[in-house]
Amino acid sequence: MTAVERFDELAPRLRRWPDVEAHDLVAADASDRLILSEAGAVGREVVVIGDRYGALTLSLLAADPDVRIRVHQDAITGERALAANAAELGMSLDRVTSHALDTGLLAGAETVLLQLPRSLDALDEIAGVIASGAADVVRVVAGGRVKHMTLGMNDVLARHFGEVRASRGVSKSRVLRAAGPICTAGGGWPRAQEHPDLGLTVCAHGAAFAGTSIDIGTRFLLGFLPVMRQADTAIDLACGTGVLATMLAKARPGILVIATDQSAAAVASARATAAANGVADRIDVVRDDGLASQPDASADLILLNPPFHSGAAVTDEIAPKLFADAARVLRPGGELWCVFNSHLGYRPILERTVGPTRQAGRNPKFTVTVSVRR
Repeated sequence: MTAVERFDELAPRLRRWPDVEAHDLVAADASDRLILSEAGAVGREVVVIGDRYGALTLSLLAADPDVRIRVHQDAITGERALAANAAELGMSLDRVTSHALDTGLLAGAETVLLQLPRSLDALDEIAGVIASGAADVVRVVAGGRVKHMTLGMNDVLARHFGEVRASRGVSKSRVLRAAGPICTAGGGWPRAQEHPDLGLTVCAHGAAFAGTSIDIGTRFLLGFLPVMRQADTAIDLACGTGVLATMLAKARPGILVIATDQSAAAVASARATAAANGVADRIDVVRDDGLASQPDASADLILLNPPFHSGAAVTDEIAPKLFADAARVLRPGGELWCVFNSHLGYRPILERTVGPTRQAGRNPKFTVTVSVRR
């Protein structure tokens, strides 16, 4: 059976777990199928980038008993979903290796399958790594849902490849093919930007949310640092580029901050931001699914600007999961400081999950709350 036929067989059985699950959030879609269809025969060695929950990898494995696959998934929940789906299907991953987004992932690769990322910066970094690390004969088959694709993606790929062409749309999905890598001098990642008003340098890889800018919700929450409770250890949950962790460490020379995010790009960015601001020795950056690796009742202060995207989907299912993590990890009397779009109305959930919650501040768009662990 071909990889497409295997996809048709496996896709209905795939789950997103441990990522958020809901009736309108799927583990595989028509873009996965189109990537496999357009790729055709991939040879014995293939690189898969951005395989959200394992649909591409598992379909290839099931179709060819000899194929070996190198995989990069930015989200740790994607890695864990791939493993969980393989286990549920009774499939071995002994022919799959997981890699960081670097030239080691691409060394000598002739076929790369890519689920297109949401941001052009993320695509630029990925394309640059492919062009510099893969074989000269590499072909890239990159797909996505048409509603999330832009002509700018063609332009980004054209900076790194001599040939870029688009397929026809199929089932509201489309594939971009790229070949003929153009080697450029360095990719410029991570990038850095100074913010003199805060005395802060922000570093960011392509897939990091907000890039080198400072999200306006995060900026609002920064104004409350002076009134947050004293703590020996604090946590920047869903840390992104590490702005909150770094500013807290700069403001409190004796504090140790744990910065955690599920995104490999975010974790690398947060480490770079901490180093650029001279506080890397007091910030421990961890790639994690929420606070899964943190002990119960181990922190007195947690800061959170909860994400509302799971891949390309907008969802309000992420924040409650993070609130529950914070409630478990906070000591009694510990504080969770949270900023969110006011229309989301998270305060009742925070009250139920964490403890007594009050509004600490509000502007035309955002609300800041502080919840005290029961």
